[in-house]
Amino acid sequence: MRILVIEDELQLARHVVSALTRRGHLASASHDGAAALQLALADPPDLVVLDLNLPGLDGLTVLARLRAAGSPARVLILTARGDVEHRVKGLNAGADDYLAKPFSLDELVARVEALGRRGATPTAADFLKVADLQMDVQHRRVTRAGQAVALSPREFDVLQVLMQEPGRVFSRTELCERVWQRDHEYDTRTVEIFITRLRKKVDSAFAVPLIHTLRSVGYTVRAAP
Repeated sequence: MRILVIEDELQLARHVVSALTRRGHLASASHDGAAALQLALADPPDLVVLDLNLPGLDGLTVLARLRAAGSPARVLILTARGDVEHRVKGLNAGADDYLAKPFSLDELVARVEALGRRGATPTAADFLKVADLQMDVQHRRVTRAGQAVALSPREFDVLQVLMQEPGRVFSRTELCERVWQRDHEYDTRTVEIFITRLRKKVDSAFAVPLIHTLRSVGYTVRAAP
């Protein structure tokens, strides 16, 4: 993968780039928010490792502008340990995952490579359909009633899991294990954020919702209540 590391701590950025390069990725670093944004828009990477505390433009602003410009890059945000508010803001702004500082380089590489894998499961059907919601898994495209639905990579992965078994209720924990391939540190809030994002994109413009919540149980995609 082509990876842009946006981190103002020079030594940390060098270590991250080195670890990713050893795994065969094409990694480079930028240390200023504004400069990094210009670079990411001019030469789009596959994935961005994004620190939230940056000079120039802060990480949340960089993320918001990337998504506003239609960037499909997967984004892993770096936050201070225990800084739940900024993690939630980052996920709401379009991030796909987060990692709290301090972290091990092995874990960062594992998270990056998990984000780089296409789709939630390697054996998923190539084409999924629930009512007028359609998903082309191979080409990562979603439409509803013929209208394109623009999803971030993680939004796509969450929806794919739900659409693979229409009507089945997935708990928050199971969604975290299937999509993030780990027990997420803040799984409840994280899954709720992504379900909220999917509802806005998939259901908000239509009279009949397809994404449903069973209180205290989990989430499902189905054609009828």
